[in-house]
Amino acid sequence: MVHSGPDLLTLAAAYADAHLAQAEYDNARAWLEHARQDRMDPLSAEVWVLDSTFQHVLLVKHRWRGWVPPGGRIEPGETPRTAARRELFEETGVTAELLDVPAAVSVRSYRPDWSPTLGLSYAAVIDISIPLIGEAHQPAAWLPLTQHWQSTFPDDRPRIRRFTEQLARVRSGSTR
Repeated sequence: MVHSGPDLLTLAAAYADAHLAQAEYDNARAWLEHARQDRMDPLSAEVWVLDSTFQHVLLVKHRWRGWVPPGGRIEPGETPRTAARRELFEETGVTAELLDVPAAVSVRSYRPDWSPTLGLSYAAVIDISIPLIGEAHQPAAWLPLTQHWQSTFPDDRPRIRRFTEQLARVRSGSTR
């Protein structure tokens, strides 16, 4: 039987970043420990892109998932971080430096007929005036963090907001 799951480089990088992530959801680290013994395909990576005022998030409008962070499948031989940067560029035309520590790790199913998979969320802070070049069928847009956006993953909104508030406090030097 041919194993088509992640290669060792991808798996090692996903494992390391999952343990570095600032937030864990869905008991993802325990799920990863169990899943390492079995097949894990696909792994995914996304980017929570914030503007420098921490008031907006860059999302793409997926045809059936609604508004979601740019992201997708980690390709063979790719680290999750590399995949996140690639997906960000493919879906928005934006090239950005990702923050050193991953924002979150979670487990979710992207389609009803797919098994749950590990997702790593990275973060970047960029200037909101950078032009966006979204895919024709999947436009990209800046949405206010206070706005309610339609998504298959409603937990993303409070997770991204919480992360943004924490990051804004750290960047401002406030500990409250």
